[in-house]
Amino acid sequence: MGPAAGRPVLFIAGAGTGKSMAFGDDVLHELGVRLLCADRPGMGGSTPDPRRTANSTAADYAAFVAAVLDGSGCPIPVVANSQGSVFGLEMAAAGRASTLALVSPADEVAHPRVRERLPAHTGGLVDLVNSDPSAAADLLHGFTAMDMERLVLDSASSRDRAVYTDTAFAGRFRTALAEGFAGDGSGYQTDTLIAMSRWDVDFGTIRTPTTIFFGSDDAAHSPDQGEFLASRIPTARRRIVPQAGGSLLWTHARQVLLAADDPR
Repeated sequence: MGPAAGRPVLFIAGAGTGKSMAFGDDVLHELGVRLLCADRPGMGGSTPDPRRTANSTAADYAAFVAAVLDGSGCPIPVVANSQGSVFGLEMAAAGRASTLALVSPADEVAHPRVRERLPAHTGGLVDLVNSDPSAAADLLHGFTAMDMERLVLDSASSRDRAVYTDTAFAGRFRTALAEGFAGDGSGYQTDTLIAMSRWDVDFGTIRTPTTIFFGSDDAAHSPDQGEFLASRIPTARRRIVPQAGGSLLWTHARQVLLAADDPR
């Protein structure tokens, strides 16, 4: 998306969404940004990888960037949303991101400091993922694209619901969910198992300028709106955007893309 000759920015979409998920349609040309989007293994037309990890997924993204940009590749500005945050962090830890913008990022829910603050239904799934991954995978197997759309809408504030039910957004979201749950939904299942397990990210090695964005009204993506997450990243700064919710990526795309262009 955006101008073909624009400055490339890699977008890592959130849970259960494939390459059709994007943002910033109204500002990409103005800012001269070419947004690169890809299916993770098992999503859309991408072959499943039964041994996929957060680190191997970051390597897949790097290979995709190199292929699209004729070998020039990484490091590249990276924007990661929601459950895609762990893959963005792996990109940064491996030196593959020149800047990193984490927008409404999901936290490391299996970390004891985060786990103790989770609601009971979420905490129960996190415990199952870490005690019996096979049973968790079986449970997730029954979850569909329609279930995901319903979950997002049911948990959305009125401010976010207005964004998510917009005709253009809803059409794109459903297409991206169809990609994310392609085949037997193994791509979504793997994503969720990775995100809800303990992360292998070496936070201390991250030297990439990192900005963490949270809407002031977002109570869904992190129990402390990224405060603990920011404290773990040596180069992080946290921005709380007033009068914004979990749909921040789509309501404040310009602010996000400008941060992705800020090497400090």
